[in-house]
Amino acid sequence: MFEDLSEAPLVAVVIPALNEAGKVGRVLDGIPRDGRFEAIVVDDGSTDQTSDEARAHGAAVVLRHDLRAGKGVAIRDGWEEGIRRGRPYLAIIDADDQHDAADLASALDDLLARDADYLQGSRWMRGGRVVGPAGGRGFGTRVYSLAFSILAMRRVSDATNGFRILKASILKDPAIDLHQSWLTSYDLEPYVLYKAIRLGYRVVEHPVTVRYHGDGYTKMQGVRDWWRLFRPALLLRTGLKH
Repeated sequence: MFEDLSEAPLVAVVIPALNEAGKVGRVLDGIPRDGRFEAIVVDDGSTDQTSDEARAHGAAVVLRHDLRAGKGVAIRDGWEEGIRRGRPYLAIIDADDQHDAADLASALDDLLARDADYLQGSRWMRGGRVVGPAGGRGFGTRVYSLAFSILAMRRVSDATNGFRILKASILKDPAIDLHQSWLTSYDLEPYVLYKAIRLGYRVVEHPVTVRYHGDGYTKMQGVRDWWRLFRPALLLRTGLKH
């Protein structure tokens, strides 16, 4: 039986998750219910009830890795599932309730109105918001974004922001290879952003809300993970990676 594409969602919203029980449900509850979005949760080896909570809160698909493979692999697997399901747009939001999932509606409207290929969320542009104590992360994201902008030769105000929507067709470009062995962790998202810019796709930014919770917890582990964010633009710019 063939799916009626006239009624099918436009956007597969991929939510990579690792031990996010208690949060992933809130994220799913916030996704706009206007028929344009469906959620694909990729449980990257959680040891809690993340998968069960995702199903209970309406995820269209829950993919599970038996062992932790890395955020990059989780995103890639989710995107490939969205492509398999025939969705023309792919998105990412975090599973830890840091993003306001309701922003997806205005972001998609903006992307379509501007006929863009890729939309990057920004907490730092006019209209963007930060809720809660950012601490040193606020400074770090600004410094990183400046460095990324220099390497990509295009101003990006919030290059670390995990809120993104893109045309699925971008990933079919032969110059983009998500299956490289170095793109298993935090590297994959800046890799795709850099590639989209340098390959001439229409990349725009859209104001979004980023919420820092009081516990200040982050899965990023110091210098190692900041380096994984930084190195794609550097390695691509110098020609050491493709």
